Amino acid sequence: MDKLDKALQKLSPKEKDIFEEVLRRLRQNKTIGLNLIKLKGHRDVYRVRKGGLRIIFRCTHDGGIDLLDLDRRSEDTYRRY
Repeated sequence: MDKLDKALQKLSPKEKDIFEEVLRRLRQNKTIGLNLIKLKGHRDVYRVRKGGLRIIFRCTHDGGIDLLDLDRRSEDTYRRY
C-alpha cells in the first residue's frame, strides 16, 4: 500500500468526495474555481487547497497529472517539495 492509499483511508467520507471531485476536475482541466497554486522552486508542481485538504500534484508532458501527496495542512506540508 503506497502513501496516497494510506492518506485516502484516513479521510472522512466527505473529504473523500471532495478529493474525488477535485481530481475529476483536474483530469478534465477544469481548474476555474479551484484554489490552485504553483509551488515555488518547481516548474511543474502545484497544489490545490480545498478546506483543510492539500492535494499536491505534478503536470506531465502529455497533459496528465501525477499525484504526489494528499494531506491535511500542517507545518511541514510543503517542505517535502
